[in-house]
Amino acid sequence: MRPLALALSFLTRVPVRTGEVGEHEPAASLSCFPIVGALIGGVLWLVQLALAPHLGASLTALALVAASALITGALHLDGVADLADALGGGRGDRARMLDIMRDPRIGAHGATGLVLVLAGKLLASAELVSRGSTLASTWAILLAPLWARFVCVVAIKVFPYARPSGLGLSFHVHAKHRHVLLAALPCLAGIAALLNENAPPILLGSALSFSAALVLLLALRVHRLLGGITGDVHGASIELCELLVLVAACCR
Repeated sequence: MRPLALALSFLTRVPVRTGEVGEHEPAASLSCFPIVGALIGGVLWLVQLALAPHLGASLTALALVAASALITGALHLDGVADLADALGGGRGDRARMLDIMRDPRIGAHGATGLVLVLAGKLLASAELVSRGSTLASTWAILLAPLWARFVCVVAIKVFPYARPSGLGLSFHVHAKHRHVLLAALPCLAGIAALLNENAPPILLGSALSFSAALVLLLALRVHRLLGGITGDVHGASIELCELLVLVAACCR
């Protein structure tokens, strides 16, 4: 339970007591990142089930986006804004981009990126909710948070940390292949369960592949600019991956 508690503390605002965190413990928690995503997805699906019959698709979608931000404390949305500002205002200068990502203020690029991501999630969620409340029609609401955190685990293992110190460095340095393999198990279980509920297999596979490819390409681009990636990139990747899964699931 210790790795799960740490994963909850890193990815959400759920109050958990972790005490002093050892040097290797952040990396060990990576195997539980998708489990946290599954818990978030489960909460969102329950919110959808409870509200959709009474509020309709649009207001239910708004509640889903708000619930996601509330559970995570908007941590990942902050990463979206910081990364957009860095890419838009950094002009490819490594030191300037890193400084921008540490600046608590939001610029025009960050605000635009944030609005687009939130609007995209809102519209995509509304479209999915409007199709019904079965898993076959709203599987992406349940699976997107899980899959996004697995892709984040892969990026943490593959790409070095851009800064010389920090929590992100501990994640990358001590991440092992077994952490990625263990993180894959909840994803496989979730996909199998959804296929058993008649979720469309081709659309499901395409959505997951498409979202992972684009997010990892973004991480590769940032890595080439900075010589690594940062916590803001990981946060942004989670939000973007969720958005891409939801959008891809809307395809007919």
